[in-house]
Amino acid sequence: MILEDHLGDIIRKARMMTGTAPAAAAHAAQISETELAALEDSGHPPAKINLAALASAIRLDPEKFSGLAHGWLPAETDLARWRELRSFVSSGEGLTVNCYLLWDAATRDAALFDTGIDVQPVLDCLAKNHLQLRHIFITHSHWDHVEALPKFRAAWPDAQLHSGSPSAPVAQRNQTGETIQLGALRITHRSTPGHADDGVTYLINGWSGKAPTVAIVGDTILAGSMCNGNGQWEIARKKIREEILTLPDNTLLCAGHGPPTTVSEEKKHNPFF
Repeated sequence: MILEDHLGDIIRKARMMTGTAPAAAAHAAQISETELAALEDSGHPPAKINLAALASAIRLDPEKFSGLAHGWLPAETDLARWRELRSFVSSGEGLTVNCYLLWDAATRDAALFDTGIDVQPVLDCLAKNHLQLRHIFITHSHWDHVEALPKFRAAWPDAQLHSGSPSAPVAQRNQTGETIQLGALRITHRSTPGHADDGVTYLINGWSGKAPTVAIVGDTILAGSMCNGNGQWEIARKKIREEILTLPDNTLLCAGHGPPTTVSEEKKHNPFF
């Protein structure tokens, strides 16, 4: 298991969030600016560094930050509990991105969450499991999450598109209080802007075997980290606290990048919170 953000990514994001200059962060860490730059690029700290003071300077929880520095990873999650949930990873332009397919066992109706970059593995899964793609839900409109959308639309022209974009046709916009029924599964949403103005988290309940809630969070929160706030850091942080970390502790968090995690893991170990 590899986290999307290494230690250096987290430091850089926290510096950006707090407006901390490299010189100030390096001074707190008791390292040189050159060593700080190397750490942010590689994720590997020098032999001598004051991690606690650095964390405090960039408003991270020192204990959780230290845990990440010493190799914390979220507990392995047995996705077999959610028998009709599949995760797909595709790559392009130097990054990897996740998308998710789920379906109702009785009706064989399916929903896709984001599209990723490569359409074929998802189309193969739909065919193999004799599924009908009824809905496509978009967590936000950054290119890597919608790159394959035209191909899915061509293959499944009747699939209903859902997004938080105010520029989308009215029929495709998420509505306040809306619940989409997919057989026994219930899909609701919460607005989680910050990383993107149209950021949305989708919640899926009604799983067989009483499996916990699944939250498709896009890039809002990552295992051990959070999104790039893109100038809206406090909004992003506030939305994560209010809309994601208030979910039941056993909620499965499926992010746009990196491994799955849970609300409990992030409350205990994510240094941004």
